[in-house]
Parts: sequence; C-alpha cells; structure tokens
Amino acid sequence: MLSRNRARPALFAAAAAVAGLVLAGLPATVSHAADQESCRPDGLYKTPGVDVPYCSVYDAEGRERMGADHQRRVIGYFTGWRTGKDGTPAYLAPDIPWDKVTHLNYAFARIDGSNKISVGTDNATNAATGMTWPGVSGAEMDPEFSYKGHFNLLNKFKKQYPNVKTLISVGGWAETGGYFADDGTRVNSGGFYSMATNADGSVNQPGIETFANSTVDFIRKYGFNGVDIDYEYPTTMKDAGNPLDWPLSNARRAGLVKGYAALMKTLREKLDRAGAADGRHYLLSVAAPSSGYLLRGMETFQVQKYLDYVNIMSYDLHGAWNEYVGPNASLFDDGKDAELAAAGVYSTSQYGGIGYLNTDWSYHYFRGSMPAGRINIGLPYYTRGFKNVTGGTDGLWGRAPSTNCPAGSGLTKCGDGASGIDNLWHDLDTNGKESPAGSNPMWHAKNLEKGVVGDYVTKYGFPADTRLTGTYARKYDSTLVAPWLWNAEKKVFLSTEDEQSVNAKADYVVENGIGGTMVWELAGDYGWNAAKGQYEPGPTLTTAMYEKFKSASPYGAKRSTIDLPSRALNIDVEFGQFPLGDSNYPISPKLKITNNTSATLPGGTEFRFDYGTSAPGNAKDQSGWGTSVIRSDHTGSNVGGLKGDYNRVSLKLPSWQTLAPGASVELDFVYYLPVSTPSNWTVSFGGTTYALAGDLARGTTVVEPGGGSPSPSPTPSDGTGSCTTPAWSASTEYGGGSTVSHKGRSWKAKWWTKGEEPGTTGEWGVWQDLGAC
Repeated sequence: MLSRNRARPALFAAAAAVAGLVLAGLPATVSHAADQESCRPDGLYKTPGVDVPYCSVYDAEGRERMGADHQRRVIGYFTGWRTGKDGTPAYLAPDIPWDKVTHLNYAFARIDGSNKISVGTDNATNAATGMTWPGVSGAEMDPEFSYKGHFNLLNKFKKQYPNVKTLISVGGWAETGGYFADDGTRVNSGGFYSMATNADGSVNQPGIETFANSTVDFIRKYGFNGVDIDYEYPTTMKDAGNPLDWPLSNARRAGLVKGYAALMKTLREKLDRAGAADGRHYLLSVAAPSSGYLLRGMETFQVQKYLDYVNIMSYDLHGAWNEYVGPNASLFDDGKDAELAAAGVYSTSQYGGIGYLNTDWSYHYFRGSMPAGRINIGLPYYTRGFKNVTGGTDGLWGRAPSTNCPAGSGLTKCGDGASGIDNLWHDLDTNGKESPAGSNPMWHAKNLEKGVVGDYVTKYGFPADTRLTGTYARKYDSTLVAPWLWNAEKKVFLSTEDEQSVNAKADYVVENGIGGTMVWELAGDYGWNAAKGQYEPGPTLTTAMYEKFKSASPYGAKRSTIDLPSRALNIDVEFGQFPLGDSNYPISPKLKITNNTSATLPGGTEFRFDYGTSAPGNAKDQSGWGTSVIRSDHTGSNVGGLKGDYNRVSLKLPSWQTLAPGASVELDFVYYLPVSTPSNWTVSFGGTTYALAGDLARGTTVVEPGGGSPSPSPTPSDGTGSCTTPAWSASTEYGGGSTVSHKGRSWKAKWWTKGEEPGTTGEWGVWQDLGAC
C-alpha cells in the first residue's frame, strides 16, 4: 500500500482580514444575513445564530465562484513528501498547473498525541514549514511569510492565482489511526479513532473540541481556505482501514459513525464562527469511500449536510488485496465484474443486478442526498496491477491468486500484485520489503506502454541497463471506460488512466451537472519530453479536464428534481439503530419521525422522500405503514450507468394513529444496497403539502401547520444601558477570564479568543453569558 502517499481505501483494506480576502480573490465586504442566505448552497447546514459569509465563496445561486474559466472544480492533492531530497523526482509548488486547477489539498497533516492538528516539528527538515530548495527555479521563498517549506510556496503562488483555494488535508491511509514521527517511525496514537470516539464507543467531545479549535488556528496561521478530512474509515465493517489501526478501530466500531458525525458538526460550526469573524467562508470537505462494502457500515453518511462538497475516492476499486483482476477506477459497471459475480451480486434478485464497484454507482450514492454540484468524482493518477494473471480477456476479469501477503497486511490470501519495474511507486511492508501492488505514476506507465526505460529508474534502485520484458499493449473497454496495459509475456495487468478515459469522465461530469473532479495525486500526471524521448511528470490529464470544463454550463445547484413546497415544517426524520457491520444485511434501520410542530398529525398523514438509485427501488417497511416506491428514475441493471437519480417513496401514518406535538414514532425499514441520507421530504395532511425543515433546502420558510410563521426572536439591545465593562471588539485579543459587554449583556471569556462574537459560540463555546447589563 502507498502508506505515506495515499488518501483512499488503499491496499489491504477489507474491501485573515479584508486584506487576506483581497489576496484570495474574495469580496472585501460582507452583506447582511438575508443576503448571505441567498448564497448558501442547497442542503448545507448553517450554524445557528451565525451570519456565515457564504457570499465570499458562493454566488446568488449557491454555486462556488472559481473564476470565469473554471465552471467545474479540478481538485488536486499535492503531497508533502515528493521533495526530491531522497534523489527521486521532486514535485514542488512550481510544478503545479496553477491555471488549470481550482483547489489544492495539501496531504497530509495529522492528529498528534494531544488531539491537535500537526505537521510535525517546525525545523529545516520539515517539508511543510521549514524546508527550502536552493537553486530550484520558482521555489524561492516569499519573505512575507514567517514560515518556509511547501506552505510558503503555496501562498506565494496563490498571490498570482487568487482564484485557487487551498485546503489542509488531515489523515490519509497511514495517518488515520496514528502519525509519522520526525524520525519516520509510525506512532500508533489513535488518531481519528481515539480523538472522536472513546473506548466505550461514546463520542469523545473534548477530543473533538481540541482538534477543531486547533484546526481553526492552523488554517488561519498558514493561510488555508479550509480543511479536508480524510478519515479512513469511520465504518462499522470489521477490519476496514489500515491493519495497523485494527486494535484501536475494531474495538470502537459501534461508535465510529456517531463520533464522525459529531466531529464534522463541530468542525462546521467552528469554521462558520471563524468565518463570520474573519469575513470569509471556510470550506469543509471529506475524502469519502466509494466502495459499497465500506459505505454499508457508514449508515446513511449523515455528515453530508456539513460539507461544502464531498470528494469521492472512486478508485482502488480493484487491486492486489484480493485475486480479482479488474480496473482501478472504471466509470461504469459492465455486468461482468468477477469479484461481484463471486459474491452473488448479479444473481441475487434483491440487488436488482446493480454492480457497486464503479464511479457512476458511487456518484449516485451521494447524489441521493446532495446536489450534483456538491459532489466531485475521484480520478487516479497512478496504476494498480497484477502479475501471473490467468483467464479473462487480456487479463480483464481474470485471476491472480497468491498465498503470500505483505507483512502487516492483516490478510492471509491476497492477489499476486505486480512488482519490480511494474511497481515503481511501491510501499514497504512492515518487514521493509516491497509490497507488490502494480503502483506506478501514470508517466511511468506511459513509458512502459511506449517501451521506454526512463532515465529516472536508477533513482528508484534499478540499474541503468534495465531492459523491459515483453510488450505492454494498451487495451480499452468502452463500456467500463477503463484503459489498461497488458503484457502477455509476463501476464502483467496494469490499470491506467489516459486522455481517452479522462476526457470521457470529464464529459460525464459535464453532462450530469457534477461539481467537478478530484485527483490523487498531481505528481502522477504526465507530459512528453521530446528531448529525452520519455514521459515525465506533466499536466496532460489535468489540462484535458480544464479544457472540458472551462466553457461548460454551470453545475447542478439544486438537490431535488421536483418542485418542493416553499413552506417547511419542523418535523424530524432520522434513520438510526443500524445493525453493525456484516449483521447489517439486509440494511435494516429504524426510521424515527418526531413531530416538533404545534399541531397533531392525523392518521393518514403522508410522507414522501427520495433515495438514490444506488439502491434498487424495492425499499419497504415492516411496520404497517404501506411503504411503496411510487417512482423509480432507473430500473434494471446498471451496465453502462444508472439512468436517473432517485427512487421516490410514499408512506402513511396508519389511519388509527396520530402523532401529537413532541411525540415520536418508529418504524422498521429494509433496503438492500447502501444509500446516503434520504432527501427531498414532503408531508401532506389537511389538504396541504409541506417540505421538512431538516432538508435545509434553499428558499424554504419554516412555518407552523396552517401557514402561520413562528414569532421572530426578540432583537437584543445594543448594550447602551447600564453595561460598565468594555464593549467587545472583533480586533481585540481576550485572555481567559476577560469580561466584555455586547448587545446588552455581559460576557466572560473561558480561554483566549479573538474575533469570536459573544452570543454566537453556544453553550460550549468560548463566551460565558453573565446576564443582562
């Protein structure tokens, strides 16, 4: 596995002030709350009581502003370890195609032993904050910043490209449950697992608070536009994630989803408050798994409402963690996936013939709860591969069984991963030996295809006179949208990406209104060096996406495909009490409905909602509510792609049952493939249909049944009464114990703070309300 350089379900998983705004290309003024609400993306959670400056990032349709020639996102992971200091090719900030990308995720920061975000000790060997590259053109440090390293260069180039946003990415495959110390050894500290979830499965709120507060301080200090959480994985599936983490993660499985939700809610609220103080909206994203197996253990992915957007890790769908030879990141299913066939997915009627190891399936999973524009599909700039392949068509859907698993993989039977010259970007197992995985940057794969041994191979430990064995013939399956290299003599299969597949995926993004793409990692892209006669790191694939996106129509900003009522009721709906892990089949949560209105819901009240076509239209209840799927946008198998977004469901409160104000009712639900949080709810009774407030849809107003709006909260006084303490100032630093007056009340700071407005930080925030003055 690519332990230091991965952000995905990697190998061997069980399946700032106004000036700052101007520099960032953001508005230097912030509108009133009503105007800000007009810029809030559809379905995005807003921290209560906070005037979030959405319009600093989004337009009046709730679409992200990224520059006139960037209609869709191109998000690139930029890793901290390709420094060139070890003799292998460097990939530095000057190498990034800044005019082609919209966002950069720096990989990785980690969670240290005190639950704070960290990039290690700040010294001259720290790539993030201290390293320099004398003599490298474009890598000269900007003296404006107090730190050096990659962070200095990222901010230097952002001055030239103010529309590009940077996020600090936290975690990754190797640093979800621990971190690498300065000497390179891994510390099994617990990371996300222990920071967010206690050993008894309860939420570790103090750990979450510590991490979230440190993250806000971190992005302010280093000039980031937000944070990307790469937690692999908060799922109840046993033995998921890095095997080194299993002693911690398996013991906490029952509480991981709850801890994840608490973490993301806390981060969202901390970022919203910081953004309100700083006059800029801070982004929050996650790298999300795409495997139906992992997502089955993540309930309904309840964190989606806290995210500006989700980046789907729609790669690592096949690899040497098992023997089934298939594409790394196919766009569609072809009905022939050997792994799915062996598991009975195609032959089990409840699945509807839907294959779930492809990008299109994972996109539709998230589309069930999010607008298309808040979703980005992942593309790999690296290969996966096998050797000694038998069967299949040019290796595709063949087998590569092996009984030798890398040490530390936690598995007893693996696939026979490609090695040697076919595994340039390999990781080492826990015994220090090569992990066979067929992992290569795409520029090396292009050289293999061309029969070229690049001059860089000596830097990776190969002799200068290395010769290739056999021919690496390029193959392509148009149904899957997947290229690969097949070496018939060596029986080597390497799953690749190239212009044809990337252009097809970019067309798919445009045609479906998707927000854009995310790539792991930029250093794997390629360009042709004619002088040397070889491929090297370059911008070819990133440029292809840019060209497709620059004149595309705006992305889809609405979640619902039907017109929803403008009036919404405060009725809570929640899917919960999921069985854990492998016991969660069929998927059988309880749906809890709570009436928070002032009216009794009569018998016969009808609820309707949508769930994604990632699951077939056969959801039902077992509690006598008559659940039925009244519309399916897709039926049958998903060979070549799912044809629509939603299954629409109707269920009715039994005629003999009412639901009084404050009361709840539960019903047992059953469905067969994972879905994200059902959305686009309506409730109908008394001849009127309402939306539900919890959907967070743009343009809805929360009312009481019958149409009356709730009374507005009284406006606080301006603090001109008998307050004697100094008035709060956004530009003043306050130590713990400081007292201020604000809007007619006195407040006491619990710890150091600056820019956090009293009255907006909540019961657990920095300001303690001392009462009216």
